[in-house]
Amino acid sequence: MHGVHADEATLTAAQRGDVVAFNALIEAHQRQVFNICYRTLGNAEDAADATQDALLSAFRGISSFNGSAAGLKAWLLRIAVNACYDQLRRRQRRPTESLDAPHDDDTATTADRLQDPRPSPEQQSLGAETARHIQEAIDRLSHEQRMTVVLCDVQGLSYEEAAEAMDCELGTVKSRLSRARAQLRVQLVEKGELPARSARLQERNP
Repeated sequence: MHGVHADEATLTAAQRGDVVAFNALIEAHQRQVFNICYRTLGNAEDAADATQDALLSAFRGISSFNGSAAGLKAWLLRIAVNACYDQLRRRQRRPTESLDAPHDDDTATTADRLQDPRPSPEQQSLGAETARHIQEAIDRLSHEQRMTVVLCDVQGLSYEEAAEAMDCELGTVKSRLSRARAQLRVQLVEKGELPARSARLQERNP
């Protein structure tokens, strides 16, 4: 119980504008926020920008957060989802901008600091080429489907957690995920990562 009380005291301090307390609260979630942004946006620079935007929005909004410390993760992930959508909308407005364009040092530092250097379970079980094809297939999904796949299939959130993070109904999560998985199967068959017969069976038996 002491830890619970400490968390609530830290939340109260953060809501009063204590930056150290705020950093202590979100420290456990920063890497997941970055990883969600990275897998959704497809590159470290945009992910670092979205992560910075999300954390700044969280700091500005923490005073009006009316949940408990235990509910902070869901609140923070919703902010991260919105930051990703903002980045995707900005990208659509500047489609000709190169992903190789120079970025400031702060952005690069944030990406280096938050990116997990250890291979993910996916990377450990898949070859580099397969992992690249999967990410390319995810990048071709609609924004909402891409986010659903990242939250549920990549980050391992439950349907309920994903629905809360995306601020939508549970059934919406399930339908988006079903459609997204079907599209991913088709694309991976085209890349030779799945047998065509398997994909046909999956389509008949979703």
